[in-house]
Amino acid sequence: MRRVILGVAMAAVLSGTVPVFAQSNPFRPVVYVNEGVITQFDIDQRLKFMELLRAPDANRAGAEKALIEDRLRIIAAKQMDIVATPAQIQTAETEFASRGGLSSEQFIQLLGQNGVDPQIFRDFVTAGLVWRDVVRARVVPMVRVSDAEINQEFTKVISTPKVQDVLLSEMIVPAPEGQEDRVHAEVERLAASIHSEGDFAAAARQHSATRSAENGGRLPWTSLSHLPPSLRPIILSMHPGQVSAPLSVQGAVVLFYLRDTRGTVRAGAKDQQLQYLRLRLGDMSEARRVAATLRNCSDLYAVARPLPADRLIEQTADLGQIPADTGLVLATLDENEATVFGGDIVMLCKRTPALLAAEENQPAVPLIQPKKEDGALPATPPEDATPSREQVRDEVFNRKVSAAADAFMAELRADAIIRRP
Repeated sequence: MRRVILGVAMAAVLSGTVPVFAQSNPFRPVVYVNEGVITQFDIDQRLKFMELLRAPDANRAGAEKALIEDRLRIIAAKQMDIVATPAQIQTAETEFASRGGLSSEQFIQLLGQNGVDPQIFRDFVTAGLVWRDVVRARVVPMVRVSDAEINQEFTKVISTPKVQDVLLSEMIVPAPEGQEDRVHAEVERLAASIHSEGDFAAAARQHSATRSAENGGRLPWTSLSHLPPSLRPIILSMHPGQVSAPLSVQGAVVLFYLRDTRGTVRAGAKDQQLQYLRLRLGDMSEARRVAATLRNCSDLYAVARPLPADRLIEQTADLGQIPADTGLVLATLDENEATVFGGDIVMLCKRTPALLAAEENQPAVPLIQPKKEDGALPATPPEDATPSREQVRDEVFNRKVSAAADAFMAELRADAIIRRP
């Protein structure tokens, strides 16, 4: 009898019956990352965690990708002898939970109520902690921000209207339980095929499960403040005519199409400060001959050097303070371009947004701030206040660090041995 049972078991192995049990085993390996392993249980738990957080990529593929990257973060940290202490982990857990107005104990209790093991949260926090130190040690020292980059970003900030309302189209595609990955992949392919508002409207009528589908998914003007906080940065990163990446939510995959935006520019955003030279030669033909040889303002300084000092006028002023006739001439010039005006040469050296020029001329902030009276609160700048030069520098710096960190992660992934059983 024992031989019969053994024979049946061997036959089951040879016929492929046993792997059915392996496939139902929640701890079966799904992905190997170098010498580490990610199990089905890990992916299931991370997915539940992401769904609870309403993360944009809350699907199985997104959970697997997040776990692989967390493993790579831990590996990079170990190679640099970076370790998170229990106290640091506890502090990070408390800080993360506080974003939702909870204590770490309350957040962990919430995780348990939604079937998420607390260790998943701890692993997530730990990977983020050590990666921050890896980036500080490996990436930050290589990042530099030039004055030209600050000026370019400052000009962009000043001239870009502050978006207040958005005109969106939506497509909400149902994703039944167990079919999330398939639906997400289908929506990705659908998004890639959309090249116009008409394409999106046709797709929404066919696939969307909301009332707006009848109208091609079109929504009325919506205040940005009325959108969920997690959605605002996604919409603000888009340009009119652009489709969002597929966003996984509970029971559905969502696409947005940005049709238009509405906003206001900050006060003084269109004002300019001009730096220009005017060389008085008194002879139009001579002025034309000299102007034809000029490449930049330094050349004009060189021409004026042997002449009487009163022949060259150097001026830096807001456009509204410049005489109308000269202002009209300067309006047609690019930087380091010259023209003849009567018997004079007029050359534009620099055109700067007035708000940027004002910021450049601000005195340095004292290292020791004056004491405030007891109970006095520091003044809070208005929401649409012009950012300081240091704030703009920090924004550019952080963006470059983030891009460099992403590139380093891609490098780690390319160098890792990632395989499936």
